[in-house]
Formats: sequence, structure tokens, C-alpha cells
Amino acid sequence: MHSKSLSWSILIILSVVWGSSFILMKRGLDAFSSDEVAALRISIAFLFLLPFQFKYYKIDLKKYFLGIVLMSVFGNLIPAFLFTKAETHISSSLAGMLNALTPIFTVLISLFWLKIKTSSKQIFGILVGFIAAVCLLFFETGNNKFQNIMFGLLVVIATICYAISLNGIKKYLCDLNSIKATVWSFSVIGPFALVYLFGFTQFTTHLYTHPKALSSLGYVCVLAIIGSALSVIIFNLLIKKAGTVFASSCTYLIPVVAVTLGYFIGETINLIQVTSVLVIILSVYLINRH
Repeated sequence: MHSKSLSWSILIILSVVWGSSFILMKRGLDAFSSDEVAALRISIAFLFLLPFQFKYYKIDLKKYFLGIVLMSVFGNLIPAFLFTKAETHISSSLAGMLNALTPIFTVLISLFWLKIKTSSKQIFGILVGFIAAVCLLFFETGNNKFQNIMFGLLVVIATICYAISLNGIKKYLCDLNSIKATVWSFSVIGPFALVYLFGFTQFTTHLYTHPKALSSLGYVCVLAIIGSALSVIIFNLLIKKAGTVFASSCTYLIPVVAVTLGYFIGETINLIQVTSVLVIILSVYLINRH
């Protein structure tokens, strides 16, 4: 396969994997609570990546500790719990659409934290993106407006956490191998997730008593191994082969995949929401042009 074809194949696979993660979380909630799905996701990813520690255990913790903590806590731990909690009341489609706010918050945080200069087009893109996000929250169907806003805001907070993590990676881990960073990230939070899962939730009870437990566990395994562990390694390969600009195209494709899959599983998606997410994608494009 030619290099260009391989790059496009990787891009599409990543977009499908990350775009479908919102539905996988939803299916995990069929048998388990939101906390159980989040802790299970982190625990499985940690156990899957644990053997890699034998190869990537050497690291300058004094130099990279703060960056790894930011990546693990804000990039994985907090968003995992916020997304699953949000999806107990909002659709996976809405969660996927709101996730498109991540690059907008990334620019905002880099502006104030890393003192990166921004252009008028980027400011315009940020404002347009926020207006479209408000439309997404207000025009979600199925629940009352208060629930839509409150639980939708959990996703918004999760995207802010992602943005903090991304800026932390840029500031503190820019010269660290991404696979090594991922392995250490899950090594920091994985043990805590395991203790919480088996010591403070009803996971084992639900596993043995709920009729959908095995199928839900399977969905979370796919989410953890492919969506949280392997995808980072694949994304690193894509960056090396095609560059960061091409790799960032995932930003535009993920909400499209989330909306499409949500439609096929019967979630209600209205024209205003589709228009809003297209506007958010346009705003991200305006921001990234700089």
C-alpha cells in the first residue's frame, strides 16, 4: 500500500474508533453505572499497557512528572468519568458533537497559559464555536432543557480538561516519546482506578447478575484497548508518516462519525444540531488555519 493510501486508511480508522467511543460508553452503561464504566475503561487500558512498562520504564520523572500528571488526570481520568456521567442523560451524538469544542478550548488555554499569540480570525472562530455549542445544548431532544444543559456542561468541562492536558503535553512533554508518555500516564491512574472499581463500586455484583454484563464489558474492553491505548500508538504513527496537519483532520471527522452512528442506532438528531456541529467544525478550521 502506498504511503498516502496508508495515511488515509489510518486517519479513517482513528476517526471511526474515536467517533464510536461515545456509543461504546453508552453500551457500557447498559449494565454498569457511569463510575464503573469510567473506572473499568482506565483499568483495562492500564492492564493492557502494563507489559510496555518493561520497555519504557526508563524516564526522567523529575523532568516529566508534572506533564505526566496533567496528561493522566486531565487527559484521561477526569474526562472518563465526566463523559460517562453525561451520557446517562444525553445522547452519544450530542456528546460527540460537543467534543468538537476541544481544539477551541486548547487555543484559549494556550493563549493565557503559554502566551501564544492569536489572530482575529481565531477569535472569531472561537466565538462562533461557542454560539454553536449553546445551540447544541438548547436544541437537544428527549429531556428537559435544564437536564440537557447541566449534563451537556459535563462534556464541556471534559473538553476543557482535554485542552489542559494537550497544553501540558506541549509545555512539559514535547520531547518525550508519545508511547512512553501514554504508558506512564495510565500507570499513574491505573492502580487508583482498579482500587476504586473493586473497592468502592458494585461492579462485581453487576458483572454476575446483570443479563447484559458480558456484552457491556466487551464494549468497554474495545473502548479501553482500542480507543484509549492502541489509538494513541496509531496516532503517533500517523503523525510521523503524514505530519501533524494531516493528523489533526481527525478533529473534523470525529463528530461526523458520532452523529452518523447515533442516527443509525435510533438517536434523535435535528437539523439545528447538525447545522451547529457543522458551524463548530468550521470554527475549528478557522482556528487551525493560523
